Amino acid sequence: MKLNFDALIIGAGPAGLGAALSLKENGIDDILIVDREDSPGGILLQCIHNGFGLHRFKEELTGPEYAERDINLVRERNIDILLNTCALDIISEENHKTVVLLSEDKGLLRAKAKVVILAMGCRERNRGNIAIPGARPAGILTAGFAQKMMNMLGHPPGNEIVILGSGDIGLIMARRLSWEGARVKAVIEAQAYPGGLNRNIVQCLHDFDIPLYLSHTISNILGAKRIESVEVAPLDHGVPAKPEGRFSLACDTLLLSVGLIPENELSLKAGVILDPATRGAVVDANLMTSVEGIFACGNVLQVHDLADNVSEEAACCGKSAARYLVGERVKKREIPLKTGNLVRYVLPACAEVGKEVIVSFRPISPAQNVTLVIKTDTEELLRKKERKIFPSIMHRINLKQIPENAAYLEVSFVSEEK
Repeated sequence: MKLNFDALIIGAGPAGLGAALSLKENGIDDILIVDREDSPGGILLQCIHNGFGLHRFKEELTGPEYAERDINLVRERNIDILLNTCALDIISEENHKTVVLLSEDKGLLRAKAKVVILAMGCRERNRGNIAIPGARPAGILTAGFAQKMMNMLGHPPGNEIVILGSGDIGLIMARRLSWEGARVKAVIEAQAYPGGLNRNIVQCLHDFDIPLYLSHTISNILGAKRIESVEVAPLDHGVPAKPEGRFSLACDTLLLSVGLIPENELSLKAGVILDPATRGAVVDANLMTSVEGIFACGNVLQVHDLADNVSEEAACCGKSAARYLVGERVKKREIPLKTGNLVRYVLPACAEVGKEVIVSFRPISPAQNVTLVIKTDTEELLRKKERKIFPSIMHRINLKQIPENAAYLEVSFVSEEK
């Protein structure tokens, strides 16, 4: 097979497909997408619930329906996809990248590309990441794997369920399992506020009378061959309460919905610098990483709450990569982007003066009646009142032009004066 390309994209989920379509729209034809799964579409294929596409397509779609639209466009535009193929390494050569691939059908390959776009998505944190004490019986799964078991393989994970963590996948699985006749005993959340979108709290928990225990954690797991119960402890300033405050829930299954982490091992092997807050790559305003010619977009860059935002970011990434390939990208002076009050992270890491930039950021904690302020060292660029903010909701703001005399850009939320 051909092993020389202008652009090679790793990942065929919404980010990889969106980046490929954007490259094609911007005049780049020689593109290869590789993915380790046997079908393109990524995590969307197991998300059979609706709620996708409201921003991008102005209609409500399921995950597979959303993915199908991009898959069909990729096929119509004759963009090559190599499935059942893992990317093992990215090696920077003098004027190209060599991507080491392991294909189920074609064996070990070394593909060359002028640019590489990282679109590998993210993975779930598991029990090892959060160190829950207790026995190690069967019946402990991540919520995403349980979703795949249910929606793609037709295997219910259990009958009496406890869910640790109130991330969106866990909330959606609470509803899905209830529909299938399982009894979801409770959702346990260590934070003092839910981790998922408010609409999922209402539609997936309140509508099914599933209790949500905030500021609680699982302090012990009991069971022999299969999990039999969990011990739940209230938290006092992050520390489990004394034994008298704890209670037990009988269950045969524990689902973990305790956060997502960008798939960053390949990024690290390629020499890409990671942001400690997002755990994804540090990128400039063009979504290029610290390694020349390697771009990143989607959940490998930052964990998104909406597929529509992934597609938007991927389109920007593809356009930037196309400009880089044809030599149109001329960098102006760059200034750093800084986090201010109540902001956990801001992306990209820098912006170019005199140019527009899309700024993404998340709040550290919930707050009410605050004002979003984006400013430079010399002037205020945006001021917007926000009635409520949540860490589960990512903000994206398009700043049309960064002042030429700016030294930095800061994003913060400030309390409104009463």
